[in-house]
Amino acid sequence: MTTIIIEDEKPAARLLQRKLSKIGIETQVMLHSVEEATIWFGENVHPDLIFLDIQLSDGLSFEIFENIDIKSAVIFTTAYDEYALQAFKLNSIDYLLKPIDDEDLEAAVLKFQSRINQNPPSFDYQQIRYMFANPDSKSYKKRFTVKIGQHLKVIGTDEIECFFSENKGTYIHTYENRNYLIDTTLEMLEDELDPAEFFRISRKYIVPMKAVREIIMYSNSRLKVMLPTFRDDEVIVSREKVPDFRKWLG
Repeated sequence: MTTIIIEDEKPAARLLQRKLSKIGIETQVMLHSVEEATIWFGENVHPDLIFLDIQLSDGLSFEIFENIDIKSAVIFTTAYDEYALQAFKLNSIDYLLKPIDDEDLEAAVLKFQSRINQNPPSFDYQQIRYMFANPDSKSYKKRFTVKIGQHLKVIGTDEIECFFSENKGTYIHTYENRNYLIDTTLEMLEDELDPAEFFRISRKYIVPMKAVREIIMYSNSRLKVMLPTFRDDEVIVSREKVPDFRKWLG
């Protein structure tokens, strides 16, 4: 099986190469840009499998497919969240979210190997490219599922007063004045939540616009946000976030 990696960050490419080597997959070539990949595919026999980053240093990797008719199977490696990746599911494309988990990588390779004698799935690169070029068309998360003992509770985003981090955990605080631990980070939530409704005011908090009851001038050019029930700590807009927060409020 011939395999290549297209990834603009060379340390990330080398790490993926090592991970593949551990499961017996040797990488023949590593490419780092749309231009380099386009030239290479025009001059060489195409591989069985491509590990392809979406955002390369000189553009989106989909541009490669616009210039070259590539028949190889593709596994995308990307930091985009699962909602932005709905187009991949619709088009039967495999993908791995960064940072790439060893078990997920092995499962993706095994899935490819089980289909190696089949024709690669056909999919519309233009459709996927459009989705990433027009992020406003993406779907945002509307609900979260949390575990309470042996039970699961579904919490809609309209029930959420804020998200906050504490002691390396991430929590939902609801209008019912209850906290729920969730298995994610504020960084990931920033991509999953509608930016028209939610704003990350600091390293510790994400707040929805409708929960902001009052804004008070605070020390060092910061702002203090008053929420309906959250009283565990002062909710402060960090100084560097204040200009964007004011724009977000309109």
